[in-house]
Amino acid sequence: MFSLGLKHKRLHCGFTLVELVTTILIVGIIAVFVIPRLIPQSSYSAYSLRNEFISELRQVQLRAMNNSDRCYRISVSPTGYQLSHYSQTINTASASCNTANLLRTEVEQAFQGGAYIELASTSATTFFLDFDNYGRSNINCSGLCFNAVADETLGIAMESEGYIHGL
Repeated sequence: MFSLGLKHKRLHCGFTLVELVTTILIVGIIAVFVIPRLIPQSSYSAYSLRNEFISELRQVQLRAMNNSDRCYRISVSPTGYQLSHYSQTINTASASCNTANLLRTEVEQAFQGGAYIELASTSATTFFLDFDNYGRSNINCSGLCFNAVADETLGIAMESEGYIHGL
């Protein structure tokens, strides 16, 4: 009779596969949907804005160097920036485009979430850049020229020989 009282008991020393898969799914759903809503959306907006504006400046600079019969202008405002094409070359006296011969204006690229671009020297948020066929701009700036302002402020430099880069 003594052997009948000692039945083999199953000890539960872990989780079942169903419990583990359910837990992993719940953690995955939280990671994908809940956590991004808790972290501010603009955590990378200054870096994105800076890189986007540098790319646009480089593109316009290359167009100006490759098309000596055209003039390219980037107009920056507090709400965004816009590229315009003119049929005549840059005026050497004023180092800016002759705006009488507008060929095309592209759609304005709007800033998001209160971000903006400003001149580093004057903090102006409304200005324009013209590039000559050597890749130089009318701003005559060497070093820190622009600030990309969003959740933080990041610098954009334009060297005297035309090289554009982030700081």
